[in-house]
Amino acid sequence: MRIDTLSPAEGARTSVKRLGRGIGSGLGKTSGKGHKGQWARSGGGVRPGFEGGQMPLARRIPKRGFHNRWGKSYVIVNLAQLEGVPAGTVVDYGFVLENGLAKEVKNNAGLKVLGSGELTVALTVRASKFSESAKAAIEKVGGTAEVVE
Repeated sequence: MRIDTLSPAEGARTSVKRLGRGIGSGLGKTSGKGHKGQWARSGGGVRPGFEGGQMPLARRIPKRGFHNRWGKSYVIVNLAQLEGVPAGTVVDYGFVLENGLAKEVKNNAGLKVLGSGELTVALTVRASKFSESAKAAIEKVGGTAEVVE
């Protein structure tokens, strides 16, 4: 391959529409704008969503829901998911994502461990939050539940 043989992909470059250059060009007289009206005028047209003065769809539909701008999303893991992990392992946010125990959450605030399921091996679990039942179950089998920020 030589630099002088390179060319853009097929259809990547198109020629400019030369408007108002006679009837034969197909874009003469009204220059593809039709006859009169708002769209034919200089600076013509309306903003997106404008419906000619009719109440726009975005305002006709009722508002629903609430988004808490200070809300935090946690990566959630249940004790049942930690059952297959070897004893003595340090389970933290990185370990959970590495081993596919949970999916990453957008704008996450860390790891939260919930108490659903049984735990039979002693683990060191480092997470941002624990449910009461999860903390009790981890400590019952001889593990430790460490809160990290």
